[in-house]
Amino acid sequence: VVMGTIPVPGSPTGLTGLCPLAGLSPTSSIHVYTQREVYGTVGSHVTLSCSFWSSEWISEDISITWHFQAEGSRDSTSIFHYAKGQPYIDDVGSFKERMEWVGNPRRKDGSIVIHNLDYTDNGTFTCDVKNPP
Repeated sequence: VVMGTIPVPGSPTGLTGLCPLAGLSPTSSIHVYTQREVYGTVGSHVTLSCSFWSSEWISEDISITWHFQAEGSRDSTSIFHYAKGQPYIDDVGSFKERMEWVGNPRRKDGSIVIHNLDYTDNGTFTCDVKNPP
């Protein structure tokens, strides 16, 4: 299991990404890639890219979860989940009516779009990809 993290700097609607690599073992790892920085203006939209690579075939049970941690907060909230071939936008929080799934796991893409950006969108976005078993 590997996470790609997109922290958001203090500037309004600026998003920053890290590309950590980790896994259970060298033969079963998933590498998750995100953009280093993403910026958007209030009222516009931004694509949060999450691509991944696995040495294993892509399972029908693949899952992708996006979490958001507001700037200055210690708590992380799930905002999106893809499982069993279906996208699920969490129906809590400020993203529920502004999010769009644009990913395609068969193409190793777990990207989302956030519409109508707001200053409160500053924080850390995490893309978590699991490819069981």
